[in-house]
Amino acid sequence: MPVLDDLLERRARNLLPPAYRRCIAAPAPVTHPRNLLETCSQDQCSLSSRLDRLLAAALDGPNSDDDYVGGGLGHSRPVAFSTRSHGSLTAPCPRGTAMSHAWQAGFIAGPEPSAGGDPAGYFRREFSVGDHLRRATLHVTALGVVEPWVNGARVGDEVLAPGWTSYRHRVLVSGYDVTGLVAEGANAVGAVVGEGWAVGALTWENRRHNYVDRPALWMQLELEYPDHVELVTSDEQFRVGTGAVRSNGIYAGEDYDARLEPVDWTRAGFDDDGWNAASRVAWDLGALQAHPGPPIRRIEELAPTEIRTGPVGETIVDFGQNISGWVRIRVSGASGDTVTLRHAECLSPSGALETETNRSAAATDRYTLRGGGVEIWEPRTTFHGFRYVEVSGWPGEVAADDLRAVVVHSDMARTGWFECSDPLVNRLHENAVWSMRDNFVGIPTDCPQRDERLGWTGDINAFAPAASFLYDVRGVLGSWLQDVAAEQTASGTVPWTVPDVLPTPSSPTAVWSDVAISLPWALYQEYGDLDALRASYPSMVALMAQIEGALDSRDLWSAGFQFGDWLDPDAPADNPAGGKTDSHLVAAAYLCRTTQELSEAATVLGEVADATRYEDLARRVRTAFRREYITESGRVSGESATAYALAIMFGIVEGGQRDKAGERLAELVTTAGHHISTGFAGTPLVTEALSCTGHLADAYELLLQRECPSFLYPVTQGATTIWERWDSILPDGTLNSTGMTSLNHYALGAVVDWLHRVVGGLQRQEPGWRRIRIAPQPGGGLISARAVHETVLGRVVCDWRVVDGRVCVEVVVPDGATAEVVLPLHPEALIEQLGGGRYSWEYAAPGGYGETVELTMDTPIKEIQKQPEVWTEVVAVMRAYFPGVPIDAAGSHLAEAPLSAVVNRLPGAAEDFGRDLAAALATGARHVAQVAPGGRGATGFPEGEVSDHAAS
Repeated sequence: MPVLDDLLERRARNLLPPAYRRCIAAPAPVTHPRNLLETCSQDQCSLSSRLDRLLAAALDGPNSDDDYVGGGLGHSRPVAFSTRSHGSLTAPCPRGTAMSHAWQAGFIAGPEPSAGGDPAGYFRREFSVGDHLRRATLHVTALGVVEPWVNGARVGDEVLAPGWTSYRHRVLVSGYDVTGLVAEGANAVGAVVGEGWAVGALTWENRRHNYVDRPALWMQLELEYPDHVELVTSDEQFRVGTGAVRSNGIYAGEDYDARLEPVDWTRAGFDDDGWNAASRVAWDLGALQAHPGPPIRRIEELAPTEIRTGPVGETIVDFGQNISGWVRIRVSGASGDTVTLRHAECLSPSGALETETNRSAAATDRYTLRGGGVEIWEPRTTFHGFRYVEVSGWPGEVAADDLRAVVVHSDMARTGWFECSDPLVNRLHENAVWSMRDNFVGIPTDCPQRDERLGWTGDINAFAPAASFLYDVRGVLGSWLQDVAAEQTASGTVPWTVPDVLPTPSSPTAVWSDVAISLPWALYQEYGDLDALRASYPSMVALMAQIEGALDSRDLWSAGFQFGDWLDPDAPADNPAGGKTDSHLVAAAYLCRTTQELSEAATVLGEVADATRYEDLARRVRTAFRREYITESGRVSGESATAYALAIMFGIVEGGQRDKAGERLAELVTTAGHHISTGFAGTPLVTEALSCTGHLADAYELLLQRECPSFLYPVTQGATTIWERWDSILPDGTLNSTGMTSLNHYALGAVVDWLHRVVGGLQRQEPGWRRIRIAPQPGGGLISARAVHETVLGRVVCDWRVVDGRVCVEVVVPDGATAEVVLPLHPEALIEQLGGGRYSWEYAAPGGYGETVELTMDTPIKEIQKQPEVWTEVVAVMRAYFPGVPIDAAGSHLAEAPLSAVVNRLPGAAEDFGRDLAAALATGARHVAQVAPGGRGATGFPEGEVSDHAAS
């Protein structure tokens, strides 16, 4: 057992942090009578003793306060370990390991295929335990979602297990130490198995049976005695019935009739004569793997912020935050009373529940009371994306204490934080955090609410740098990349969604297919894990071979479908791929990036011949792009912000051409009134393309624009997550009814990566943060910012603020790293070279920085535009006097002129116009002091890093 031996050795050398839990699940020993054990190898026979030592070492260390707690749902302990730690990040989790050699159990199911609306399967079996039991270990998974029980106790605290993977290739197994749940004599084991992703409806076509035609259980209970091991395995000796969990589906919701729950069905002695014998389900046990990442868990609970009455008298509960999860209720009433919960992301302008963003997903849970006292219930076979819940059928009046929204997602460790002096920017950042949380329910998805919730590859590719800063994503994304490779091998290409259940086949596309190269490379940059990169290398090479074969004679990716700059705000509502930027220009540009990434990956992996080959390919495709799309002076074909951003950020333009491209990008952004004009391909890059070419002020103005379309427009509309479209909710409060409008998509929140690196100043210079550049660039009127990141080496911090004309900077560099610190706003542009430690500086701020500027009619328009609240009021007045005139473009043209110059352009009404503009200045100034973020914040700064920047 080399993996276990290595872990034990590392723990003995203090290289394995004590809080290391849930990284591996031990393979089950092949068990049987003593005479068979005597023939086993020493490694097999000593597995349990080594596991004992490993568990003791891991759980008895100084950070054992993070031990697994069952949360009142049972006293079982996971056999595996998690990646949570209170200091630096722990070592990466081992990748999932095929374990079919150890498994004796098979998959079992009920006698009939499932139909929509069928109840969940209830599985049970009794077994005996003799004296001197040393350990009992339960391994469990399902084709469906499983909730295991032993002797009346819920095992573990995972939910929606085993999550969604490419089941034909990988089915994840969880292991639990259930020694404390069994007793000498008669015992019982059971499980509730719902349809989940394997059986239930998926995609907008609501196709069922995508993997198997009925929910199936796999379970192996190992009873270890001093001289032998006995197995209880899922086979025909199990009995299958039904209970309170009736109709259930990921999209549909769950119906639960408490009157139908069999009493003590998971205890010995229950009469299951009326149940059916289980039937075997053929499935390749080679797909079984230990769970390599953090499980899905209940993470936190939110109380209602408001209970309101809708337009027709309905009760609507607002939890104040768009989440993924469900609602737990506490209710009492008569037997047969049914409480119905309908979930939605928003309300209509009339205050009614707006379910359009769910599309065909019913997103409805029903609970039928048993009667006779207080009953507490929450679903177990579904989840929803919602902020609002309509409650009907409630006995009596709904009280806030009777409902809690349960936030559910993969239990990742938080590793990144950001805050600044602008509360709207802080809310934008928290919206991105919440959207990431809501879309990491086992795999990285596009949205958590509608009839989709798929692992779209383009979304996570756009967001990956931000994701790896905010959370430790090695477990979730490492597991998902195994699915990417498995699906790629099976289909011959990287599917647009992984796991792949799309009704149409995929083809290679930039950004989406690129995830097979760019995501492993991004994870290597963050964590410095060569083994993880090496595991993805065959997938990376296979994708590039496919794309290279599709190039034309000019080395351009010029044919085939492309998503392009998906959801460019100027794209037609019914054609999100039809934006301003040529989709094949986008493809050719991204190919310049992926070829370079693959060449560098080959270099660090020691694949010398490959590195040379891919560097040559990178040179060829860059040359082809320049020849086809760039003029000699540096202008880029199509003249779009995305085209320029890609050319700049992917190193396609250099020297004078790069300077010209930066100038032209700034001109385009300014002409658009600093409204956003990019989609999935350009948005992650456009602010940095501006700031790195000397146009920091334009980058800040783009960030701080509040009119639609913009980064902050959704925040001003009360958004608590990132929207799919820039205008998912229109200014009049109505939903943008396009048939594809989600209020919880993280991709367009990728700008937070720029907040971390440029505003916050934390820039990784070598893989694993061994070399760091700390260089915040203040602007946009911000007077403070703080960025904190838990790297694999430890915590790195940059905290800057301007107070009373002084710049104060605090920096923390983790041990083992070196940092170049470029002090912001320093009069001598001081640069320090530092090792690990905590440092601080204080010096005079440039004259006027951070001071409030009094706005008058003589103030240049460009200065007024820097205060969005004021500019919004001014624009409203201008539009009233100049109907039909594009005010933003006019404002850009007159940027240097004072506001009074505009008055002179309307001589017939100059007096009234001037008076109204002056009033707008005063109104806007009052708004500046009143702006505050809405919704709930995400997890606060880590201990020792509490910040008050929002109040600075």
